Amino acid sequence: MFYTYILYSGVLGKYYIGSTKDIANRLEWHNVKGHGFTSRGRPWVLEYFEAYETREEAKQREEQLKRWKNSKRIRSLIGKGTRGRGVLPT
Repeated sequence: MFYTYILYSGVLGKYYIGSTKDIANRLEWHNVKGHGFTSRGRPWVLEYFEAYETREEAKQREEQLKRWKNSKRIRSLIGKGTRGRGVLPT
């Protein structure tokens, strides 16, 4: 499985959208090892994720969400979501 995920930083008041094969590892990377934008927003909290069969599908969804560029629309998606909000996939 591959995942498209949305993280939230209370420090920055911003969302981060990405895709990965391993959400737990990626979340740790953003909170501990990452550099650049995500290093300034620690701690990041997993708000939402969607599962896909292929990397390509997850990447396409990531790009679609990033094109939204509207936090109100992203909050609406998170609010409607039951697809893993705040819970890491097993």
